[in-house]
Amino acid sequence: MTLKTPSFWYRDTGTSAPFMEKALVPVSSLYNFFFALHQKTHKAEKVFTPIICIGNIVAGGTGKTPTSIALMNTLLSHNIAKKPFFLIRGYGGAETGPTLVDLKTHTAWDVGDEALILAKHGPTIVGGDRVQSAHLAAQHGADMLLMDDGLQHARIYKDLKLVVINGEMGFGNKKLIPAGPLRQKLSEGLALADGFILIGEDLRNIVADLPASKPLIKASLKPTGDFKADKTQTYIAFAGLGYPDKFFNFLKDTLKLNVPECISFSDHHPYDEDDLMALNEKAQALSARLITTEKDYLRLPKVDGITVETVPVEMMWDSEDDLIELIKERLS
Repeated sequence: MTLKTPSFWYRDTGTSAPFMEKALVPVSSLYNFFFALHQKTHKAEKVFTPIICIGNIVAGGTGKTPTSIALMNTLLSHNIAKKPFFLIRGYGGAETGPTLVDLKTHTAWDVGDEALILAKHGPTIVGGDRVQSAHLAAQHGADMLLMDDGLQHARIYKDLKLVVINGEMGFGNKKLIPAGPLRQKLSEGLALADGFILIGEDLRNIVADLPASKPLIKASLKPTGDFKADKTQTYIAFAGLGYPDKFFNFLKDTLKLNVPECISFSDHHPYDEDDLMALNEKAQALSARLITTEKDYLRLPKVDGITVETVPVEMMWDSEDDLIELIKERLS
């Protein structure tokens, strides 16, 4: 079952906490107890292949997938690694793994949408057990592993831990799940990180929370060269993400598209034909086109006569040299 992100998780700074947020604080304390117990009862295993973890402190999409792809490109273009592999849990897929993703045979229902996107850019292994996934990658000749998510995964040692932060989302209301989006206490997550990657403008004054002694690498998202924005066209946007407003704001504020209606679904929503037909009816009523993310598109059924556009994005480093220096320093 997938759920929508509660609006109070990312309420505006300075606003009062609603009743539901306050009521969930005791549940957050219980969550923290079991999280801490899990961390203490698991010992991290070090594998022979260096591991870079691209994680986050909040639940939901902060931009780990485009960050992982950009990092893969950096490693290869600067000869830091010869054969790096992606490791990913494969949320939403049926495969428990470890499984080497095959773009010719696997679908989003097999390995998850994120795994399919990563596999276009490098060898990708799906599996909940990161240690087993690492061993499978080693069997295929991997000399470095990029772990998409898994900062809180206690069973495997990470040589470099990068925390991805979206400037629009920040750390939300800074409360633990389910009262807020934090996967762990903010102080613990910040202490765990070796460096931070800030995507987009710092709209929540995130930098003030970050330890000044740790590297901060800034980056931004932009559409790939394949996407041509049609500013004369009307669009109906929809997305099933942890924080769909990030995508909607990107369309309206960055791409300057005419988007009169935005429709949110639960994170990793399993679209069916009824969903797509209902969306198409809304679009036809406004003489608009449908537009969504690459991840959502991979979960859409095929319905004759219905076309959905996507916005492929790529991440650009503000200073790639700073990133390379951090990688070499930590992995030396």
